[in-house]
Amino acid sequence: MKLLSIILLMLLAFSSQAVTLTVYNQSQQIQPNVVVWLHPKTPIIEPRQPETKFIMGQKDRQFTPHILVVEQNGLVDFPNADSIMHHVYSFSKSKSFELKLYREQPQDPIKFEQTGVVELGCNIHDWMLGYIVVVDSPYYGITDEQGQLTLDIPQGDYTLTAWHEGFSDISSTESQQIIVNSDTTRYQLKQVLIPRIAIGVDEYDDY
Repeated sequence: MKLLSIILLMLLAFSSQAVTLTVYNQSQQIQPNVVVWLHPKTPIIEPRQPETKFIMGQKDRQFTPHILVVEQNGLVDFPNADSIMHHVYSFSKSKSFELKLYREQPQDPIKFEQTGVVELGCNIHDWMLGYIVVVDSPYYGITDEQGQLTLDIPQGDYTLTAWHEGFSDISSTESQQIIVNSDTTRYQLKQVLIPRIAIGVDEYDDY
C-alpha cells in the first residue's frame, strides 16, 4: 500500500494541468503582451530541437508578429508579404545577423542558438521594429489583452521569467520562484514600464 501511495504521488507530480497565469503591472492593472516562460526546478539538461519552424513575417511594412517567442535552437523564417523589399537585421548580443534586400523569402531560415532578446530592424524602413525572445523552456507564451496566459504544465517548483518591451533595459528580464499547485496563479512585474513611442508608417515609399 505504501509503495502504491508513492507511485500515485509521483504520477501526480508529473501530471500536467492547465494553469492560467495573470500578470499585473506596478499600477495593479492587468498587463498584456508580457512574454512569460517557466523553467522547472529540476533543470532541463539539454535544450531540445524544436520540431516546427517559427515565422517572423513582414507585412504592411511591419514585423508580424511584433513579438515572437522561440525555443532555443529554433529555426525562424522571415517571409516578406509586401510587394517592396526589406532588409532585416539585428545587432543583438544573443543573435547578430543580416538578411540583405529581398522580396518574398530568403532561402534559408535563421537558427537561434542562444537565449535572450533579439531586437529586429529594417535598414530600409526605420520605423519597423520587432522582437524575438529565445527561451530555454517548452513552457512559454505571451499574455493576452486580459493579461492572461494559460499553460499546460506539471505541478511543481518553477522559476518564472518575464519580459516586456517597456523594460528600461530592453535586453533584461526579471524572475521569481513560484509553485504550481493550482489552476490559477498571478505575477506582478517588478519594473515600471516605459511607454514606447510608435513611429508612423510611410505608405508611399518606393522600396
